[in-house]
Amino acid sequence: MSDILLLHGSCHGAWCWRDLIPALEARGHRVRSLDMPSHGADRTPLAEVTLDSCTEAVVAALGSETVLVAHSWGGFPATLAADRAPERLKRLIYLCAYVPREGHSLVDMRRLAPRQPILKAVRRAADGASYDIDPEHAREVFYQDCPAGTTEYALAHLTPQATLPQTTPAVLGQGHRAVARSYIRTLYDNAIPTEFQAEMARGWPLGDVHEMHCGHSPFFADPEGLARLIDDIDRAA
Repeated sequence: MSDILLLHGSCHGAWCWRDLIPALEARGHRVRSLDMPSHGADRTPLAEVTLDSCTEAVVAALGSETVLVAHSWGGFPATLAADRAPERLKRLIYLCAYVPREGHSLVDMRRLAPRQPILKAVRRAADGASYDIDPEHAREVFYQDCPAGTTEYALAHLTPQATLPQTTPAVLGQGHRAVARSYIRTLYDNAIPTEFQAEMARGWPLGDVHEMHCGHSPFFADPEGLARLIDDIDRAA
């Protein structure tokens, strides 16, 4: 079985993997989750958070042969971590995540999508240095198909997201190209359009692109199904 590291998306933290971790552990995996800077239990001030510091946090958490599962914006620091330490990764799994392109920031990538459904849920701080999630739209955008109580649980744990890491262009090397990768596309996603997810994984081998019939938070909506798929991907490696 594998060492699996779970990497959260914007405004979330290690807490969002609450239901997936036991489902993966039941399949024999060693599972860990990470709070990126300023999220969850990490108390880094928002003003100090950069794309580089997020990337370094991921690199520091890698084992010797880790399966890295990156959700949403987590695809950015995950890819850059793979650039810096490809020898420590067994596979990189993008879970409805952004796959960075050279010279593009996350904001640039989002604007390439044909639709911008996430914007209704974004509340920008007055100084522009961060944003958070509007509770009025949280369920519609992130948790529409999740069990009762999920939205309330998430709203109690969501934290502001620093803007700078997401407006910083990715400078890509060759390391990430040596890492095996898979994409899990969510077909009813109200945050990152599913057709844009397909575009980001265009040209990948068919066996490395998978689908789940759920929204943007499969770790809440279908943790057993997600654990089974991650396990299947790992076993097929």
